[in-house]
Amino acid sequence: MKTTTISPSPEMQAMLKALQSAVTKELERKRRLGHYAVVWQDGRPALLGGENDPARKDAMRRL
Repeated sequence: MKTTTISPSPEMQAMLKALQSAVTKELERKRRLGHYAVVWQDGRPALLGGENDPARKDAMRRL
């Protein structure tokens, strides 16, 4: 199979930047609210945050 690489147009770059910004903001919002998120990590789905987040447990222990 032959793969070719082309540069995305300025419109496509703007769309990608907008999508990345929206996802970043939503993941931060979910983190602040204590919600979990499912992301793709190391070739498999991974659960981040929520009640089982080690960082959250450490913060609760310090209170």
